Amino acid sequence: MKKFLLSVSFIIFICFTTVFGQKNWTNLFDGTTLTGWKQLTGKATFEVFRGAIMGTAVPNSPNSFLATETEYGDFVLEMEVYCSDTAFNSGIQFRSHFDPAGNGGKGKVYGYQYEIDPSSRRWSGGIYDEGRRDWLYPLSQNPKAQGYYRLKEFNKVRIECIGNESRTWINGVPAACLVDMIDYQGFIALQVHAVSKPSLEPYRVFFRNIRIKSLSKFDDLPKGFYVKNEIPNMLTDFEMKSGWKLLFNGESSKGWRGAYKDSFPSKGWEINDGNITVLSSEGHEAANGGDIVTLDQYKAFDLSFDFRITAGANSGVKYFVTLKEKNEGSAIGLEYQILDDSLHPDAKLGRDGDRTMASLYDLIPAAKQARFIHPVGKWNTGRIIVYPNNHVEHYLNGIKVLEYERGSPAFRALVAVSKYKVWPNFGEAPEGHILLQDHGNEVSFRSIKIRVLE
Repeated sequence: MKKFLLSVSFIIFICFTTVFGQKNWTNLFDGTTLTGWKQLTGKATFEVFRGAIMGTAVPNSPNSFLATETEYGDFVLEMEVYCSDTAFNSGIQFRSHFDPAGNGGKGKVYGYQYEIDPSSRRWSGGIYDEGRRDWLYPLSQNPKAQGYYRLKEFNKVRIECIGNESRTWINGVPAACLVDMIDYQGFIALQVHAVSKPSLEPYRVFFRNIRIKSLSKFDDLPKGFYVKNEIPNMLTDFEMKSGWKLLFNGESSKGWRGAYKDSFPSKGWEINDGNITVLSSEGHEAANGGDIVTLDQYKAFDLSFDFRITAGANSGVKYFVTLKEKNEGSAIGLEYQILDDSLHPDAKLGRDGDRTMASLYDLIPAAKQARFIHPVGKWNTGRIIVYPNNHVEHYLNGIKVLEYERGSPAFRALVAVSKYKVWPNFGEAPEGHILLQDHGNEVSFRSIKIRVLE
């Protein structure tokens, strides 16, 4: 049996706390009392233990939060966090709020949350939207940062907020960057996550060296760092410096033309309210305006796009489209499938679900949970990364759902048993266009951005 609180090494570790430099910093925790904090929801206990705030989970309690009595806007927040078990997680709310009437009168905390995740998922540093929109920046979006949370140790947390942008770090490594337009200030809160069953040793989380100061300027992130930008068709200065470019400016068809055409289609596509929309032709593939393709071609790239489907819709984003096949219907290329899995019959065709949402169409099914698919009428974010070594990844709403090696023996074996077997060297062109598909159903796109990878 574990002797967690009586572990000599742990007691030594927690006693010798790190003392940060205090220039311009304000301590939010004095090390001895919970002055300046209040519990908002849940039955978990919060108490001071050896210079740290210790939160202890209580079975069958909702998430519990200890919140600051003061709200904060633009700031940098630092603290150290220790989570007692890999079966338990926690979080730090920032710019958050409380609705006393929420959850049937029990109260609801909602807002941005810095994730503390010691599990094998390794999402510590990701940004979750507690009580509202679910995950905004899962750390699978930034796999380089996933290995920096240290088990059985205190981990250094850093959160920076200026205006509409929030950035997070885990042990000095940049983890997430979110641009959003919802919350510009709010309280900070420490979470003890809900648990359903008792454990041999109580699940506990410790917070110490909690300090904050005002912030007016960010330091630069590494070049190319992926920004989850919730402002449609907009790039931050950092994104532009990193080489990101908008493929659709929200106002015109500049940079696009019809597949097998010299210009943009005169019908079948509509640009309105910052969206580019393929209109319905009652499911007749390429029978209205037809597919559209970028004027430029790409070899290795990071492509991100928002899409919104209508009920029963089918569409796709294709890449390495050469247009050499001159086939009827939709142009040929590797396809990130866009589909209403619940209503469109294509979801039940193919093999093992390889025609469902975010799959590599007719080749590799997307491994995804239903909770990460936003419903009909809501925006989803797709992402396709093609590395210079031909490794390819598909993401859906920040979750990596598949990966493969373009041109590998395994890839060619999949092509040989697919509908693409009739096309020599399918999917192996050195470069190609990006394509938005007209499959006869109404689907909208926006925030289409790309960064060329060298």
